[in-house]
Amino acid sequence: MTDIWSQTAGEQTAPLVLLIHGSMDRSAGMLKLSRQLDQRFQVVRYDRRGYGRSYPHQGPFGMQAQVDDALHILDGRRALVVGHSYGGIVALSLAAHHGDQTVGVVVYESPLSWQPWWPGSTAGAVAVAAAGQPQRAAEQFMRRLIGDQRWESLPESTRQTRRNEGIAMVNELADLRMHAPFSADQIRVPVVAGYGSSGAAHHRRGMEFLVDQLADAQLVEMANCRHDAPLSDAALFCSVMIDPLVHRVEPW
Repeated sequence: MTDIWSQTAGEQTAPLVLLIHGSMDRSAGMLKLSRQLDQRFQVVRYDRRGYGRSYPHQGPFGMQAQVDDALHILDGRRALVVGHSYGGIVALSLAAHHGDQTVGVVVYESPLSWQPWWPGSTAGAVAVAAAGQPQRAAEQFMRRLIGDQRWESLPESTRQTRRNEGIAMVNELADLRMHAPFSADQIRVPVVAGYGSSGAAHHRRGMEFLVDQLADAQLVEMANCRHDAPLSDAALFCSVMIDPLVHRVEPW
């Protein structure tokens, strides 16, 4: 198995925060968030299997493998876990099945695509439908995420790198649609779930639904933010999503 690339910042003896990126992203998408946190915490971010410096990877790409990677990085340590999009589902799954290593979870616009009401027209659903052509699926996903103009402005080498990550994307998203990764009653740690006021309606519904199902969860709307809020509004994300939970669970 290809090693999972990770990087640690901040004081080694400080409480640990684990950052988990979403589909068709990589740890670099969490770098601004890490810099907001690493003066107070030890912060670990990593490229999930099949992305960035953890590419190539032979898989599998299902949720159990994602949780196993997170556990390997934690190496027995307890952490506050922050997940963006698909990374939030990894964080919640980690809390559900290994709550002893998770003091709390922050999730932002994470897809509840195994739910029967989740729309079939999302970027993820379109990607799964094109699973037989993973490079094409990755390009379609990225075009919907960043727009045609920005995609076409990227160097061809960068575009090909992103297309190559389509194998990880279609497999992890297909697995998520077919298999519920956890049940709400398995999660006993506090959760903060957020969405952007300028984002898609299904993300808002998903986070509202999640909070309604969990025993200890808070819903946060990030004003004027879209799906990329951990990158575009890292300082605000820390102040309204992470810090309130830190105050509840520290020290850990």
